[in-house]
Parts: sequence; C-alpha cells; structure tokens
Amino acid sequence: MKQFLADFSKLIKFRLTFLVVFSASVTFLIGSKVPIDGVSPDINWTNWLILIVGGFLVTSAANCFNEVIEVDLDKLMTRTKDRPMPAGHMTTGQGLVSGLVMGLIGTWLLGKLNIETGLLSVFSIFLYAFAYTPLKRKSPIAVFVGAIPGALPPLIGYVAAHGRIDQIAVILFLIQFVWQFPHFWAIAWVLDDDYKKAGFRLLPSTKRDKTSAFMTFLSTLILIPVSLMPTFYGFGGYYIAGVSILGGLVFAALAFKMWMNLDLVSARKVMFCSFFYLPIVQLVLLFDFIA
Repeated sequence: MKQFLADFSKLIKFRLTFLVVFSASVTFLIGSKVPIDGVSPDINWTNWLILIVGGFLVTSAANCFNEVIEVDLDKLMTRTKDRPMPAGHMTTGQGLVSGLVMGLIGTWLLGKLNIETGLLSVFSIFLYAFAYTPLKRKSPIAVFVGAIPGALPPLIGYVAAHGRIDQIAVILFLIQFVWQFPHFWAIAWVLDDDYKKAGFRLLPSTKRDKTSAFMTFLSTLILIPVSLMPTFYGFGGYYIAGVSILGGLVFAALAFKMWMNLDLVSARKVMFCSFFYLPIVQLVLLFDFIA
C-alpha cells in the first residue's frame, strides 16, 4: 500500500495537482460572491467540493497522459526516472486507462456544475497533454502554449461558480498566465542539465545565459501591473494592491539578481518565490474581495 500511494502520488504529480486545485477553489469562492443581475448569491459549498474533486481528477488525468507520452524520456532524467511507468511499477496501458477513467469522471463532475466548466476542463487536458507535451522537445514556444492550460484553473474555478466568462474571469486568467513565465523559466534554469538529457527546450534561449535570465526578469516586471488589474478594475482593494506590489518587487529583485549572477542559487530563489507568490496573491485577493 505504501508503494502504491507513492506511485500514485508521482503519477498524478500530487504537488502540482494540489496547486491547480487550490487555485481553482479560491477563484470559485471569488466567483460565488460576484453579483448576478444585481443579486449577490451565497456560496454553494456542495459545488465547491464537486469542483475540488472534479478538478483533482481532471488535472491528474492530464498528468497521466503527459507521462504516458513521455515515458521513454522520463527514463532519461534523474528527477523523473522513479515515476511508476519508467520505473516499471506500472505499464503504459495501466497509466492510459487510469488517465481516461479520471478524465471522464472529472469532466462529468465539472460538467454537472455547468457546460462551460466541463468544456474548459476538456480543452485544458488536450492542450496540456497533446500540444504542450510534444512541443517541449521542439521549441521554447512550448512555455507559451503550456502557460494557457496552466492559467485555466482560476478561470475554470470562477466559471464553475459564476457561470460565465466576464472581465474578472479574464483578469484572474491573465495573472496566472503571466506568472507562468518566471515560474517555468526558473525551473527550466535549475533543471536545464536534466532537461537536456531528454531534449527539452524550455529556456527562452538555448542555454543558461543572459538572454534567458533577462526574459525571466522581464516577465516578473510585467507581472506587477497585471497583478494590479483587480484594483484598477474595481474588484480588488488596497490590500491586494499592496501585496501585489510588494510581492512583485521581491519577485523581480530575485530575478534581477539571477540576471546579474547567472547562477543556480539565484534561480532556485526565483523558483521558490514563484511557489509562494501565486497562492498568497490569490488568498489576499479573496480576502480583499469578500471583506
């Protein structure tokens, strides 16, 4: 049982899946408090739980398909060779069936909330597994493509509650979309040696150089005005504005240091900052919105 749980956690990329579900669950709560035709609805906690379970299954399914496609490449990299399929603990057929079952159940659950949420979840699976995954070995444009499904969770969570894509939904999507770039590129910098074993091309240039570091720094600067959009458009207040500015400046300062030093230590600091930045901003936005 211990080995099964360990394998299952690696199969679904539990930490990534948790972050995705967390993001969607927070924006569901935001969407639940947006007035519809002048009436502010109550939070439907049953639907919130359905979103969490459905989102968990859909994200897990996308990760399964990703690992089925990349099983031979995962064998080449130190960070992925102990995943259940490359390690021989699970066949690709079992992985594919697992992904299909979780994907179908998850999509059905999200579709019960509304058809838009179900369709967005299907689009997310296909874009992540069948567009982003094969592109990783072909071009750095993969990061741009991958940032789209990576930014869909807050949109899915919001639409699951509110039932429509509006200005708030688009802004929530944009914040997470722009955040993906320094997040991805910092990880790609840290893991570049391992990624090269599988032929992945995720840095803006072909190696750890000034260009890649500058693009990472530039993306953190762009994130600051984007993260202030909730305040500019009136559904966020001074708390989220303050946190966005302070968090953005810390993020940018670390990325600037990475640009200057071009070292792994600086890149790791950017990477870890990205892990904390997004949930903090989303939680403060939720507090600011419902306060």
